[in-house]
Amino acid sequence: MSRRMKTEYGVFAVVLAVLFVLPLTGAASDNAMRIAFNIALYAVFAQMWNLMCGYAGLLSLGQQMFIGVSGYATAVVCTSYGMPFVLGLLVSGVVSALLALFLSVLLLRMRGLYFAIATWIVSEMIKILFTGWKLVNYAGGMTIRVTPYPTLSQQFMLILALAAASFLLVQAMLRSKIGLGLAAMRDDPDAAAGLGVNIFKMKTLCFTVCGFVTGIGGSIAYLNRLSVFPNGAFAIDWTIAIVFAVIIGGTSTATGPIVGAFVYVLLFNFLSRYAGYSNIILGVIAIAVIVVAPKGIMGTLQNRFKFELFSSTRPSLD
Repeated sequence: MSRRMKTEYGVFAVVLAVLFVLPLTGAASDNAMRIAFNIALYAVFAQMWNLMCGYAGLLSLGQQMFIGVSGYATAVVCTSYGMPFVLGLLVSGVVSALLALFLSVLLLRMRGLYFAIATWIVSEMIKILFTGWKLVNYAGGMTIRVTPYPTLSQQFMLILALAAASFLLVQAMLRSKIGLGLAAMRDDPDAAAGLGVNIFKMKTLCFTVCGFVTGIGGSIAYLNRLSVFPNGAFAIDWTIAIVFAVIIGGTSTATGPIVGAFVYVLLFNFLSRYAGYSNIILGVIAIAVIVVAPKGIMGTLQNRFKFELFSSTRPSLD
C-alpha cells in the first residue's frame, strides 16, 4: 500500500473514531443524531447500488425488495419469536442474500433496462405477496419489539459500523481480481466472457453481496422506524433516493455514495416543508447535476483536479 493510501485510510479511521465517540459525549441533539443516522443509512444503500451499477453494470430499480424483506424478517424474528435484535440483523441479511441468490437464476441472464424493469416488477410482486400474507399481518404491518430496545445512539453506531464495513468491503473487492472482472463485465460483457470471465458467477456474487449488506441496512432502518408496512417497505421511493445519492455524489467513485447520501439527506430534510413538491425539486436537481456535472460531485472534482480518493486500481490477472 502506498503512502498516500495509508494516509487516506488513516484519516478515514480517525474520522470514524470521532463519529463513534460523538454519541457517547451527549453533545449531539436527537435531531442531529437522526440526520447522522440517515446519512450513514443511505451511504450503505448507495455504496451497494454503486457497486452493482457503477462498477458491475447491473442497473437495479428493485433495491426496495431487500429493504422490505429485511424489515419484515426483523419484525418476525424479534416480535413474533422474541429473539435479540442482533439475531434479527443476521437473519435479515441472510434472507436478503438468499433472495438475491434465488433471483440471480431468474434475472441475471437479462441485461440493461430489461434487468432494471425486472427487478422493479419482482419488488412489486413481493409487496403484493406480503400484503396478503397472514404471517406478517397482511397490509396491517408489524410493530418491531425488542427488549432492551437499542437507543438512537446505539442505532447510529450500528449503521455507522455497517457503513464503514460496506465501504471497506467494496474497496477490497475492487482492488482484487473480482474488481477487474466486474469492470470488464460492465464495459463489454461479450469481450469479458471471451477473456475467461465467468459473467454469471460475477453477477451472482455482486448481486448477492449487495443483497446481504442492503438487507442488514434495511433491518437497522426498521429498528429505527419501529414498525414496517408493505406500502412503505417496498416503495420505489427507497431506490429513487439511492439512485439520486449516487448520481449526485458520483457513479463509479469510492466516496461519491457517501457525499451523495450527505447531500440527499440534507436536501430531503430541507425540502420536507414543501411536502407536495419535494420529489419534483429533487428530480430537477438531479437532472441539473446530470447536465452540468454528469460524473457527479466527486467524479467532476476528480477530473478537474486530477486526483482520486481511495483509488480502486486493480492488479493484473497475472
